[in-house]
Amino acid sequence: MTDPYIDPTREQFGAFAKLPQDTPIAMLNLVRLRARAAYEDEEVDGRAAYRRYSELSAPVLARVGGQVAWSGGFEAVLIGPEDERWDLVFIARYPNAAAFIEMVRDPEYKQAVRHRTAAVETSRLIRLRPASAGRGFG
Repeated sequence: MTDPYIDPTREQFGAFAKLPQDTPIAMLNLVRLRARAAYEDEEVDGRAAYRRYSELSAPVLARVGGQVAWSGGFEAVLIGPEDERWDLVFIARYPNAAAFIEMVRDPEYKQAVRHRTAAVETSRLIRLRPASAGRGFG
C-alpha cells in the first residue's frame, strides 16, 4: 500500500499559513506518479494527467510571480529508504508565501488540481527558505 501524501492536511496548510508570508520561498516537489491516472471517466497514464495539471497551472504560477527554478530527473537514493523513487523532482520559487497561497486558492488553479490528484500516487511538498549560495553547507 502506498502512503496518502497527495494533498496537504488542514493542519499542515494551517501551519504553513502561520509562517512568514512576506518573504521569498522555494517549494521542493517530489512526485511519484500512478501508472494509470485515477480518473473515473477515462484511461490515461499518470504522466499524461500530470502534464495536463502542469499546462493548466503554469499560467497561474506565472501570474502570482512564481517560476520553476530547477527540475531534474531522479536517479538513486544514497541516504534513505532504498526503495524510494520519484518520477518528478523540481523546485518552484515564489516571491513570497502569500503568492503561493494566492495560487492554490485561485479558481483556475483549483480546476487544474483535479489532474494532479488523478496523477499522483504520493508526493512530498517541502517549503524552503532561500539562502545565499556559497561554498559551505550551513
